[in-house]
Amino acid sequence: MAPTSKADRKAALDVTAWMFNVVTSVGIIMVNKALMATHRFSFATTLTGLHFAVTTIMTLLFKWLGYIQPSHLPVSNLIKFVLFANLSIVGMNVSLMWNSVGFYQIAKLCMIPVSCLLEVVFDKIHYSRATKLSIVVVLVGVAICTVTDVSVNAKGLMAAIIAVWSTSLQQYYVHFLQKKYSLGSFNLLGHTAPAQAASLLILGPFVDYWLTNKRVDRFDYNATVVLFIILSCTIAVGTNLSQFICIGRFTAVSFQVIGHMKTILVLILGFFLFGREGLNSHVIFGMILAVLGMMWYGSASSKPGGKERRTFSLPSDKSQKHGLRAESGEHDDKV
Repeated sequence: MAPTSKADRKAALDVTAWMFNVVTSVGIIMVNKALMATHRFSFATTLTGLHFAVTTIMTLLFKWLGYIQPSHLPVSNLIKFVLFANLSIVGMNVSLMWNSVGFYQIAKLCMIPVSCLLEVVFDKIHYSRATKLSIVVVLVGVAICTVTDVSVNAKGLMAAIIAVWSTSLQQYYVHFLQKKYSLGSFNLLGHTAPAQAASLLILGPFVDYWLTNKRVDRFDYNATVVLFIILSCTIAVGTNLSQFICIGRFTAVSFQVIGHMKTILVLILGFFLFGREGLNSHVIFGMILAVLGMMWYGSASSKPGGKERRTFSLPSDKSQKHGLRAESGEHDDKV
C-alpha cells in the first residue's frame, strides 16, 4: 500500500508541476502579446531582465523567510549557465526578427532532437523505437500547426543555430546542476536569477536598440503599459520557477515534448481571443496529432527500456553480471 501511495503522490506532484508551468507560460505569452502587439512595447530583452529582477526579489524574500536553505554552486558553472541562458534569450529574439515565422517555428522544433543528442552524449540515455517515433509524431503535429511560410537567410540561419543550441544547453544544464549539486528549484533559481537580472538589465537596452532602433528610456509609458509590465513580471516568477521544477523532476527532452502543449493552448486561446483567422482543418489535425504524440511519448518513455540510462561496465563474474544487468536501467523521472 505504501509504494502505491508514494507513486500516487509523485504522479499528483508531476501533474501539478506541469499544470503550473503550462498555466504560467501560456499566461505570460498572452500578456506579452498584448504588451508588445497592442501597446508597441518591443523591448523583449530588457523586459526579460525585469522578469529576473522580480524573481531575484522573490528568492531573497524566501531566503529571509527560511524557505531557501544555503547552498553552493561553483562560479564557473554559474557563468556557463548564465551564458547559455542569455544567449538563448537574445538568440530567440534575433531569430524571430531575422527569420520568417515558419522558419522560427522549425528552429524551435529542432530543440527536441538537439536535447535528445545532449542526453545521449552526456547522460548515456537510450531511447526505445516507440519513444523515438512518438517524438517524431509530436514534431510533425506541431509543425503542421505552426509552420506556414518558410524563408531563411545566412544571418537568420546563424541566429537560429545559436538560439537552438544555447536553449537546449541551458535546459540540459538546469537538470544537470540540480542533480550534481543536489539543488532544489528555489536554490538554483536563487543562484542564477540575480546574475541573469544584472546582465540582462545592463545589456538589454543596447540589444533592444540594436534590434528595434528604439530606446527603452524614451518609450511613451502610461498606466496601462506599466500595469502590463508588472503583470508580466509577476507571472514570470511562476514561469521561471515552474521551468526549473519541471526540468528537475523530468528531463529537458520531456520538458520540450510535453511543453509543446503550451503551443497548442496558445493557438486555441488566440482563436477565442483574437478571432477565427488561422484556425482551419489542417491546423486542427496538427493539434490532434501532436496531442496523440505527447500521450504516446508519456506511455512509451515510462515503460521499461523506453528511456533509460545505460552503463557499460564489464562484469568480472557471472554473479556481478546479473547484478549489473538489474541496475543498468537507471530510469529518469517519467511523465
